[in-house]
Parts: sequence; structure tokens; C-alpha cells
Amino acid sequence: MTTALRRAGRGAGRAAVVLGAAGIGVAALAGTALAHVTITPGSAPQGSTAELTFKVPNEEQSAATVKLQLQVPTARPIAQFLVKPVPGWTVTVQTVTLAKPVVTDDGSFTTAVSEVTWTGGKILPGQYQDFSVSADPLPSGVGQLVFKAVQTYSNGDVVRWIDLPQAGQPDPEHPAPVLTLTPAAADADAASAGSQAGSGADAVGSGASGSDTGALALGAAGLAAGLLGLAAGGSAWLRSRRAARASRSAQFSRS
Repeated sequence: MTTALRRAGRGAGRAAVVLGAAGIGVAALAGTALAHVTITPGSAPQGSTAELTFKVPNEEQSAATVKLQLQVPTARPIAQFLVKPVPGWTVTVQTVTLAKPVVTDDGSFTTAVSEVTWTGGKILPGQYQDFSVSADPLPSGVGQLVFKAVQTYSNGDVVRWIDLPQAGQPDPEHPAPVLTLTPAAADADAASAGSQAGSGADAVGSGASGSDTGALALGAAGLAAGLLGLAAGGSAWLRSRRAARASRSAQFSRS
């Protein structure tokens, strides 16, 4: 009996170890799968100035990230795309000449940033690094901006964060950072003002309807009072006529 219990205990212990190791492996894989290059904030108003931060994790176990290339969309160019310095990293910026200048409150811009490259630093295994830029202004007339990124490791591995989700398909393995652009504040205010104006018109209409109803009620009350007065006058006239006939009858009888 005792021997059987001991064997059962050892078996349960080995099973626990195996299950624990499997759980750790699954957790590690899940952590790796979720460690994407991401952008913060995920959304911003069109036409606004925004500080965009790209969080770059290291997914290798024995290599450091030594280079990051960020492609900046130029179909809807950003007039002023400024890079925040990161200690230990060197920044290289590429620009393109625009077919049509971008005109802003700060002037007219004939070139725009198309790519930013950070080199010279290291993101060690188990660590991440934030890379920030300022975009002024964010373009209008478009719902999103896609910033494709290429991450290079010290062992030569290259990870391209350039994929976009497709309808009806699983999430891509290496999604590109995407900034969603919401309607400008002025557009939202205009829509709100239009809604309030409509409510005001309804209120005016309701007021006019109430006034009309009140006037009809007063008119009806006046008509009723007039009819009552007319009835009272008619009754008095009939009483006076009866009294006059009675008086004449009495005089005729005495004569």
C-alpha cells in the first residue's frame, strides 16, 4: 500500500514538472508572438500635431537589435517630421522632393521625410527601446497612415514589420505600425453645431405650435363667453315681453 502511494506521488510529481515546463514554453511563445513594433498613440485627429512613439522590442534570445529603419508615407506627406534624439543612437533622415508643395501655417514645404534610420545603439535581449518623432501637421482626407519598419539584429537577422491585416484572414505575423486618423476637431464642432441648430429649430417650431394652440384656446373661450352673454340677453328680453303682456291683460280686465 505504501509503495503504491509512493509511486503514485512520484508520477504526479513528474507530470507536474512536465506540465510546468510546457506552460513556460507556451507563455514564452505567446510573449514572442505579442512582441510587435507598435505605435503610440494609436489614433490622432487629422491636421493636428502629434508626437508618435514607436516601441521596438528585442525578440531574439542571443542577439541585439542594432538598426531600425522607419518608412514614412509620402502619398500624403507630413510637412515637418522631426526626430527626437535617443542617447547612443545615430539618426539618418532621407527626404523626397514633392510634386506638389505642402502649404501649412508655417509656410510652404517642397520636400518631406521619407525614411528615418537609427543605428549605433543596442537593444539587448529582454529589452525594448522607444523611438519618438513629431509630425506636424498630420494629413487630412485620409483615414490612416502606415509606417513600415525594418528591424536588424547583430546576428544578421532582419524582421520586416510591413504587413497589413486582410479581411477574412488571420492577423499577420509581422504587422506594420498603423496610425488611425480621426476627423479634425473643427469638423466635429461643425457637426455638433448643425445638430444643435436642428434642435433649436425644433424648439422654435414647438414654441410656434404652442402659441397657435394658446390663441385658439383664447378664441374659443371668447366665443363661449359671447354665446353665454347672448343667451342671457335673450332670456332677459323674453322676461320683459311676458311682463308687458301680463300688464296689458290686467288693464283690459279692469276696463
